[in-house]
Amino acid sequence: QVQLVESGGGLVQAGGSLRLSCAASGSIFSINAMGWYRQAPRKQRELVAAITSGGSTNYADSVKGRFTISRDNAKNTVYLQMNSLKPEDTAVYYCHADDTYYSDYWGQGTQVTVSS
Repeated sequence: QVQLVESGGGLVQAGGSLRLSCAASGSIFSINAMGWYRQAPRKQRELVAAITSGGSTNYADSVKGRFTISRDNAKNTVYLQMNSLKPEDTAVYYCHADDTYYSDYWGQGTQVTVSS
C-alpha cells in the first residue's frame, strides 16, 4: 500500500504561481510513475502531468510551458510547479501513483483557485 499526502494549494491571482507537493509513504519501493490530475466542477478528472521513476515526463497540452513536474526520489516526493496560472486552472488537484502490481493510489486532493 502507498499513501499520498498533498500540500501547497490555495488562492492566487491570474499570472501567479503555486507549487504543489505530494509525499509518498508506505510501499514506496514499488512505485512506478507519479503524477497530478485535476478535476474542475462539472468536468471529468484529467491528467495534468506525470513523471516516471526514470524521470520521463508527460504534460497536458493546456499546461505545457507553464507547469513543471519534478520528483525527488530521496524524499519520495513529487512536485508540480505552476506558473502563469489562469482562471481555467482552478480545480481540485490530485496526486496519483501507480506501482509494479498495477495498483493505483490517490491523494485526498488540494484546491487550487485562480482569480481573474
